[in-house]
Amino acid sequence: MAATVCLRAYRRGVPRTRPNPLQWVWYAFGGGLPRELAPWVLADTTRRTWIWRHLARAVVQMLPVVAVCLVVPVPWAYRLSAAFGGLLIGLMFSMAFMTETIEHRAAKAGYPPGTAARVRAERQERERAERRSPYRSGGAGSFD
Repeated sequence: MAATVCLRAYRRGVPRTRPNPLQWVWYAFGGGLPRELAPWVLADTTRRTWIWRHLARAVVQMLPVVAVCLVVPVPWAYRLSAAFGGLLIGLMFSMAFMTETIEHRAAKAGYPPGTAARVRAERQERERAERRSPYRSGGAGSFD
């Protein structure tokens, strides 16, 4: 009981940093989020898992079409092949325009165009430098 009271008291002072489920679904369908969630949008579009996150949003966008394919009154083989084929083609289309979509999401959050690509490139460069320097961890040491 005391732990939940302390947790609620702690959360009252901490700003919300993630969208709620309804906001996330809106965001997945291409909608904008409030300005206070702009740092989350940048993190979402630049994390190491940004490709998987993009594909998850694409699957959510295609779920209504897949559901329609599954309820059409035809044999199950046709339903499943239409649903799977539509999902596959939709994912291929989504992957073809992945970087442009991600940049557009970051721009809608208020960041200048190219910010997401720049942040991802900086992260990749940091990770590459740390992989090449086995005795350098967490930024300690120099690049000399």
